[in-house]
Amino acid sequence: MAKRAETNIAISKSYQENVDYLNTKLGVPENFDIIVREMTVGGKKLAIYSVNGMVARPAVNIILETFSEVEKSELLVNALDKLVKFKIVDLQVSDVESMDEVIYFILSGTMAIIVEGKNQAIIVDIRSYPSRMPQEPDVERVTRGSRDGFTETLVFNTILIRRRLRDPGLRMKLVKAGSRSKTDVCIAYIEDITNPDMVKYIEKEIKNISIDGIPMAEKSVEEFILGSKYWNPFPRVRYTERPDVATIHLLEGNVIILVDNSPSVIIAPCTLWHHVQHAEEYRQEPVVGAYLRWVRFMAILASVFLFPLWLAAALNPHLLPESFQFIGIKEPAKIGLLWQALIGEVAVDILRMAAIHTPSPLATALGLIAVFMLGEIAIEVGIFTPEVIMYLAIAATGTFATPSYELAQANRLARIFLILCVGLFNFWGLAIGILLLFILLLRTKSFGVPYLWPLIPLDFNALKTILIRYPVPIANLRPSIFKPLDRIRQPQARRNSE
Repeated sequence: MAKRAETNIAISKSYQENVDYLNTKLGVPENFDIIVREMTVGGKKLAIYSVNGMVARPAVNIILETFSEVEKSELLVNALDKLVKFKIVDLQVSDVESMDEVIYFILSGTMAIIVEGKNQAIIVDIRSYPSRMPQEPDVERVTRGSRDGFTETLVFNTILIRRRLRDPGLRMKLVKAGSRSKTDVCIAYIEDITNPDMVKYIEKEIKNISIDGIPMAEKSVEEFILGSKYWNPFPRVRYTERPDVATIHLLEGNVIILVDNSPSVIIAPCTLWHHVQHAEEYRQEPVVGAYLRWVRFMAILASVFLFPLWLAAALNPHLLPESFQFIGIKEPAKIGLLWQALIGEVAVDILRMAAIHTPSPLATALGLIAVFMLGEIAIEVGIFTPEVIMYLAIAATGTFATPSYELAQANRLARIFLILCVGLFNFWGLAIGILLLFILLLRTKSFGVPYLWPLIPLDFNALKTILIRYPVPIANLRPSIFKPLDRIRQPQARRNSE
């Protein structure tokens, strides 16, 4: 969709001309929620514009009471300006000179004041968005740690980051995306750490987004920045709803992209290994965290490769040595193994989608239906073999153990691809499928960063921090592939020098 041409009409000194223009653009009185109040203060006409429900009523009352104090002697145009700026000291007040800015601020929830004889509008930020309080994200739970999470309100999310990172170098740059929605997008980074070329590139791409709106928030922003690759399911950015996770990535030199109306933020750039780490590992002792990490690695590998490997062995039992004959099937079912595997994968996805849409009080009933009425009966009537159900359950459990939901979905498609390769070419198909997946990962990049780094290209020091959960004082190097401005955090560098 083409981007609309910007009008950029300047505010006139004619009060009535400004009011007529705003009423036409904002659909007054057709839009019941656009509030316009005209009054005379100090001998001058003024119009106050706001959106019902998006401004704090107590603040509005304070402003109106303050206006009533203006005396007749204050007939100068700048008297009201001084009144707002010097008497209403606890609010953010600014001047704008174009109608586009006025409309943007009104629809963003601020109050706009048009004054007779003044070619500027006074913007008073008294926004009060309907929002929920920060709470722990459902998909990133931890046994120990903070229980707050990002919300749908952008300013709440920036506060949660600044609360954890009181660095004067932290920058929160605001840009707009969508010619009609004008959605606020915040680019967060640490000025003396993050690669400035990365920040400039991301800011440029967001400003160049040419679409009416981005209702899918951060996902739309990602696809516009990186472009859609139809045949590559692997996520090239990481999403998180945890402020502590976003903060640690800022310290590592990443850029955090926050989109208004979304509780998920984008971490860019990222590698494959960003998707397989979890905050739980860093809330435990290093040896426990390392153990949890390896268990998680094994679960992720099992979710992708175990089911296709078993299927290849079950389809070719004559190729297995005598000691491995037990992994085959005891009693064949009425349909072939390949079809059992594919139907099982689709059935798991159907159950997952049903669980998402099922109200919580009915979730237990859904589980009973899935286990007893579908699984057990399918085995009893001979549609499925017990072995297929078991390996399918292992694969599904490994999928749920994957920290990144996006990577889990990509791994599910990779597993189905390997199952099809096995069904067509047996063990050779499995080898070819794994090779093609490896080539795909090898060719994938996130903002120019190789997806398999630090494995390929090899960076042994960085690879060690991924394979083993090091104690915090040791694991203090920033990822060199991000080209940070400083490689080592200064406090730790001073301690090492001592």
